Amino acid sequence: MSEEIFDIVNERDEVVGQAPRKEVHARGLLHRAVHVLVFNSRGQLFLQKRSMTKDTAKGKWDSSSSGHVDRGEDYDMCAIREVWEEIGLKLVQAPDRILRIEACAETGQEFVWVYRCESEGPFTLNTEEIERGEWFAEEEISRWVAERPQEFARAFVLIWGLVVNAKRNGPQKKN
Repeated sequence: MSEEIFDIVNERDEVVGQAPRKEVHARGLLHRAVHVLVFNSRGQLFLQKRSMTKDTAKGKWDSSSSGHVDRGEDYDMCAIREVWEEIGLKLVQAPDRILRIEACAETGQEFVWVYRCESEGPFTLNTEEIERGEWFAEEEISRWVAERPQEFARAFVLIWGLVVNAKRNGPQKKN
């Protein structure tokens, strides 16, 4: 299989070039990714435990689905593709965008759109990407992240803090 090619972006998230995955990560180039949070009707979040074969965050708990935006792809297309490839969830349209994160160290220099959708599963996990997955109550995740953040991918710790904070404070007014 040939190496993935990513769009390289500038500080305004505008495409300025392309490069192979390995080069993008080695040089710390700005690029794009998505995270999709899948909740069930009881308000539980499906988390995946990343495979030990992954190149980053091996064996860490992470968003329901996440992945890089490929060359020429947009965020919404990527969200639909990633939930299908990783957990076998077929979406006919992009889930709701709930949060945008600027590229930073916690995201691995990725601009990230976080999405939210609902599904009851069951899911068909891609075993090359995911060791296992489970449903967790929001309070359980918050306590777990606070007590043992090292068990999670760094980006998820950031995302979860922002999601919980937004929920606690309600929608932010723009000036």
